[in-house]
Amino acid sequence: MNLNAIQMILVVLIAFLAGMEGILDQFQFHQPVISCTLIGLVTGNLMPCLILGGTLQMIALGWANVGAAVAPDAALAGVASAIILVLGGQGRAGVASAIAIAVPLAVAGLLLTILVRTISTMIVHIMDRAAEEGSFAKLDMWQWIDICLQGIRIAIPAALILAVGATPVRALLNAMPSWLTGGLSIGGGMVVAVGYAMVINMMATAEVWPFFAIGFVMATIPSLTLIGLGAIGVSFALIYLNLSSNSGSGSSNDTGANNSGDPLGDVIDNY
Repeated sequence: MNLNAIQMILVVLIAFLAGMEGILDQFQFHQPVISCTLIGLVTGNLMPCLILGGTLQMIALGWANVGAAVAPDAALAGVASAIILVLGGQGRAGVASAIAIAVPLAVAGLLLTILVRTISTMIVHIMDRAAEEGSFAKLDMWQWIDICLQGIRIAIPAALILAVGATPVRALLNAMPSWLTGGLSIGGGMVVAVGYAMVINMMATAEVWPFFAIGFVMATIPSLTLIGLGAIGVSFALIYLNLSSNSGSGSSNDTGANNSGDPLGDVIDNY
């Protein structure tokens, strides 16, 4: 499908907003279900892009920045895969190929994320000097520049894909063998598992492992819905906080109690 100039400008604008929202996190334009739907709306491919965005959103639920673990770029994955889906002209039949391409693009987007954040670090020092001078105008200017860099991070790849055109993209999608598409789709599912493993590796402590084991077992029960699992998770969190507060108060009132920082361990030892 060939896009006109107005459609291309609107797509690049959506990509720019998606990049900014990756930091602002206010209107959620960076979420695949939003960015893909908007791109589908302005290009006349609403239903295929909505299906693509919903599917990518389920994958992106496992992507989160925790500590030093930087998640794949969901904004770039949603925007780029939606553009490729539209240019490919395959409609719903091209959703699987777009999803297969989205995950590698999301991982590759980490390089752009690291580059922009490195530049942002330098901008922070410039803003520190502006603060020492008492120049609010410079602070506002550099803040806008920094936010716009996040938008450009997604807008430039989107513009490059649009510049390539529909014919090369369609030829690329048609040339992809089924084994490659299937392999990339399986790899995309594995990215979620790897992301959770990285988070667990960073957060794992002796006091939270029992909760992880209980949740893992409960997740295998087919009759439990996500809402039910969420309610159980909140209940366990409240129980943990209650044990933590009781452990702290017990150690201050009882001379023989000892608060080691492990609430469950303290309760067991006191018992």
